[in-house]
Amino acid sequence: MKIAKIEAIPIKLARGSEHDENRRTKDLIDVGSDYVISSGSWTSIYPKHMETTLVRIETDTGIVGWGEAFSPVARRTTATIIEDICDLLVTGQDPHDVEYLWYRTYSAMRERGHGTGFYIDALSGIDQALWDIRGKALGLPVHKLLGGRYRDKLRVYAGFAGTDRDQVVKRAEELVGYGYTALKLHLRQPNPEIIDIVAGVREKVGPAIDLMVDVHTTREVAEAILLGRGLEKHGVRWLEAPVAPEDVNGHAEVARALDMQVASGEWLRTAYEWAPWIEKRGVDCPMPDIGRTGISEGKRIAALCDAANLPVAPHIGAGCILAIAAAVQVSAAMPRFQILEHGHHAMALKSSFAKVHPEVKDGYITIDDRPGLGVEIDEDKVRQLAG
Repeated sequence: MKIAKIEAIPIKLARGSEHDENRRTKDLIDVGSDYVISSGSWTSIYPKHMETTLVRIETDTGIVGWGEAFSPVARRTTATIIEDICDLLVTGQDPHDVEYLWYRTYSAMRERGHGTGFYIDALSGIDQALWDIRGKALGLPVHKLLGGRYRDKLRVYAGFAGTDRDQVVKRAEELVGYGYTALKLHLRQPNPEIIDIVAGVREKVGPAIDLMVDVHTTREVAEAILLGRGLEKHGVRWLEAPVAPEDVNGHAEVARALDMQVASGEWLRTAYEWAPWIEKRGVDCPMPDIGRTGISEGKRIAALCDAANLPVAPHIGAGCILAIAAAVQVSAAMPRFQILEHGHHAMALKSSFAKVHPEVKDGYITIDDRPGLGVEIDEDKVRQLAG
C-alpha cells in the first residue's frame, strides 16, 4: 500500500448569533473583515467564523484517511505548506511508516528554524490522516495501534467565557444541568473581578463540581501567584496559562508557589519543545493540543509526561471534529490522562461536516471500536465549505 494523493482543503464555517453575543462581552476590535483581536491585552487574534484545514490522503488501494491541520487563522498558509513541501516528501510512501514520515518531514525544515508554528500544524494534519489510514486498513481504532485502551470513557470539562458575573453563573448552572462535573472559565479581568466571578460560580454549583480558570497568559508572575492563592480559597482545580507562553521559568515559579495545579502548554507542538518544560516542572498538568502536535508527537509527549509522573489534560482549542477525534484516540491510549477539554455549544458546528463522530454524554466520551479516528466525513459537505 502506497500513498497516492494528498489534498489540503481549507474550510470556513459561519458561527451563530450566540458567538456574536459572547464577543460583545470582550474588548475585541475588528482586524480586517474576518478577524478580531483584543484592544487591551497581548492575546491571540481570533476569527469571527471558524476555520481550519482538512487533509485528505488516498492510498493506491482506495483507502482514504482524514486529518486536520490546525488552522484557526490563515488556513491557506497551512494548506500551502502541505501542497508545496509535505506532498513532495510523503506521496509514494508507505502510510504504515507514519512516525518515520513525520520525522523525515520535520527534519526537512528543522535546520531552517521551522520547528513549530504553521509547519508543524501541517505535519499534524498529515500525521492524523496516516494514522486514520492505518486504522482503517487494519480494522482497528487508532488507540489500539498506539498501545491499547487504558480506559473505556474520557471525562471532559466544558469551557466557556464571560465578563458579567451573573451571566457566567447562569452559564455554569446550565452546563452542570447537561451533566458536566467540571467547568473551565476563560477570564481575563483584573484579579479581584475573576475571584468574585469564581466565588459566584462556586456558590451556585456547589463543592462537587471541579472548576478551572484560564487567564490566557495575561499575568506577570507575582500577579499570577496572588490570583492563584485567591482561587485556591474557592477550591479551583487549576490555573491555566498564567504567564507569557515563552516563560517556562515564570510558569515554574507560579507552580512552586501554589498548591493548585498550574496547567499550560497548548502552544508546545513537539517533544523537543516539551522536554525543558517537563524537566523544569513548568507545569503540574501539561496540556498538549493534539490538533497541533499530531498523533505521533502526542504519543511521545504523553510518554515524557508519564516518565515525570505528570497528569495530562489535552487541550482542545479552535480545532474541529478531526482534531477532537485525534485527541480522543491519544487520550484513550495514555497512562496518565486527567481530563479533556470540550466546547459544549461549539460542538455542533465543529462536527457539522461529519456523519459519525465522537459524542459527549453526561460529561463523558465513550471509547468505541470504530476503525481509524472513528469519524465518517461527509465529503460533499466538506467541498461546500472549502475556500
